[in-house]
Amino acid sequence: MSVYLDCASTTPTEPSVAKIMRRFVERDYGNAASPIHDYGTFARMAVDHARGQVAKLVKVRRDDVIFTSGATEANNLALLGLRKHGRQTGRRHLICSTIEHKAVLEPLEALSQSGFAMTLVPAGSDGRISVTELRKALRPDTLLVSTMQVNNETGIIQPLTEIAEVLADHSAFWHVDAAQGFGKEFDSITHPRIDMISISGHKIYGPKGIGALITRKRHGEPPPLKPLMYGGDQEQGLRPGTLPVPLIAGLGEAARCALRNHAERLARVRNIRNQALSALTQLDPIINGDQTHCLPHVINLSLPGIPSATIIRALAKTIAISSTSACTSHTSTPSYVLHAMGRTEAQSASAVRLSWCHLTDDIDWEAVVTILKELKTQAKS
Repeated sequence: MSVYLDCASTTPTEPSVAKIMRRFVERDYGNAASPIHDYGTFARMAVDHARGQVAKLVKVRRDDVIFTSGATEANNLALLGLRKHGRQTGRRHLICSTIEHKAVLEPLEALSQSGFAMTLVPAGSDGRISVTELRKALRPDTLLVSTMQVNNETGIIQPLTEIAEVLADHSAFWHVDAAQGFGKEFDSITHPRIDMISISGHKIYGPKGIGALITRKRHGEPPPLKPLMYGGDQEQGLRPGTLPVPLIAGLGEAARCALRNHAERLARVRNIRNQALSALTQLDPIINGDQTHCLPHVINLSLPGIPSATIIRALAKTIAISSTSACTSHTSTPSYVLHAMGRTEAQSASAVRLSWCHLTDDIDWEAVVTILKELKTQAKS
């Protein structure tokens, strides 16, 4: 069995998360909307407890956390949920970057097709959004700015603190897609200027199918969102449906572990990163993005002349890796993120992403390098 190095796509489940989920599947299976008996009361208590565990990571109130099916739904709620407010106020200008996830780009594209104007801010060769260009893009009628915390393909941490300074005196709502960085990079995401944050459970060793939109009140008022679905008043009327208590409890436990075990996890992933760079350097790869701003869990590199698919297949019995975002991996098109960073078509077409975590098994880097050296020899012949 190969070693799993695709944690940026989805992470393994923390053992304590699996344990608490089993409890709410097998024993404490009440409906949180039915606190008329002990089963329902305990389910509601579990949901409220998990809400507080998630809120603690970004220093907000527990009632600022709205549970969703994941970051994609949270992104859609944050972005499309402002449509009515934008039309009512005449503010129909949107800003995001060229390296955002499709779960942000596509909802914004839907808004642009219904009368909103969108400005795409470029990223530099370092993989970071241009703060200077974002400042230039701001207009009096800018309704929303959406930026990611950490890029999902390169692992590059974005300049949120600098963006907060740019937006300090502007009324635009600011949404941050924190699917990749939540529970891993803490400082920037706690900035009080951020109005909305999207997170996903399966990126932080929790279950799939659960996430949250975290909102911050401004002058005592939450962002003026409207629901995308109707049929109940759960989650402050923004997200109807029976709450999945086992998934929510699992997300809460994952958030608790992220905060409690951060230093220990960081030491482990940094050790893996050092081993990886030490081994891979002899291949003379192109490392994509400024590594001084990279999460220690990720390396995105190119070996020009060797197609990404060839690299992935050759290494399949040794390590399991990917080339682009999981949401675009079904296409053969080179990464639009790397293209936006100025990489050539050849560099983008040969890029692969290695991503690991504290639960990752030891890796035979010597075997990995031997296989890649053989591929380079074949490419030259």
